[in-house]
Amino acid sequence: MLHEIQESRLLTARPFQAGLLDRTYENVLEHIDSGVMLFDEDGILTFANARAYGMLELQHYSLAGRSLVFLLTHPVLSRQKRKQLLRLYRETVYKGRRAHEFSDEYGRYWQVSASYGPEMNGSYLFLIKEISEYKQIERTAYQNDNLAMLGKLSASIAHEIRNPLTAIRGFIQLLRPHLQGLGKEEYAKIILAEIDRANDIIHEFLSSSKPSSPQASLITVSDLLKEVILLTESEVLMKGGQIELTGVAGDLCLYADVKQIKQVLINMIRNSLEAITDRVDGTMGRIELSADRDGNEVRISVADNGKGMDTCTLSRLFHQFFTTKENGTGLGLSVSDRIIKNHGGHISVTSRLNEGTCFIVSLPLTTSYKA
Repeated sequence: MLHEIQESRLLTARPFQAGLLDRTYENVLEHIDSGVMLFDEDGILTFANARAYGMLELQHYSLAGRSLVFLLTHPVLSRQKRKQLLRLYRETVYKGRRAHEFSDEYGRYWQVSASYGPEMNGSYLFLIKEISEYKQIERTAYQNDNLAMLGKLSASIAHEIRNPLTAIRGFIQLLRPHLQGLGKEEYAKIILAEIDRANDIIHEFLSSSKPSSPQASLITVSDLLKEVILLTESEVLMKGGQIELTGVAGDLCLYADVKQIKQVLINMIRNSLEAITDRVDGTMGRIELSADRDGNEVRISVADNGKGMDTCTLSRLFHQFFTTKENGTGLGLSVSDRIIKNHGGHISVTSRLNEGTCFIVSLPLTTSYKA
């Protein structure tokens, strides 16, 4: 090998081919997994690789030699992409930050690194890389920490608070006739209601820490939904809304824990009730329940015409402790998600701001009812 190296040193030097080298660099930039955009000091785009065009959804257009203003006003560029570019410009160029993270309308996370200054001769280089996978790992680690903390917290709460609450509730019930004689029975009702609410919060903590195993039995879906409506109808009517069963096949059956499935559906209905109560256009709020068959699954739908949710809220909807309610615990939907997964099913959500939200609970169809 040493002999070969010594011979190579005697070879005639090859002439430097700048054009070939430039093309090689350009080919490398075209095939990396990050988006690359280079602007000169006048804001003219001098280079963008295929990945950058794909991120902007402008694969079929040539933007080289065009200004930033032209890019922002491009007729095909979506409104969301335009907002992202403006935010990127504000954070990196205007505020002088070298790194910026954002999420797009599809729920993907991106990291942008900006290089500029004397070493760039007035040019601005932007590297855009998707970091959704890293964010997922980060969220999983954060969730695991929460679960560990929640296990300790829920055990402590159950031991230190639940037993005294039971004793207090018993004594209030003993005092109730005396309060009634004084014309103060409403005080007893308020105290009992607040004790029950505290017990419900403790129950939610315990359920989210270690949900019980399903006690499965055969359930007729139509009967299940009728019973759920019966349990929630008065609450919906009192808040000026409507709830109805719009359609369900009579022969659809599930093999599931009826109490747990009821818990999931009632939780979703209460979320819908909050949404329709917050309507600002004065129209009546509606909640519709339905069920149909999709292959070997039963799809139970809870839809409303409430205020809806944005993509950021949707992406965090089933995270523990995440809530948009003033007095919410952020545990209801996370517990519901775990219950349905324990039954071999899944929950999907679609929503539009000021139009409404639809939860779909998909569960395995009972074997004896499959075609």
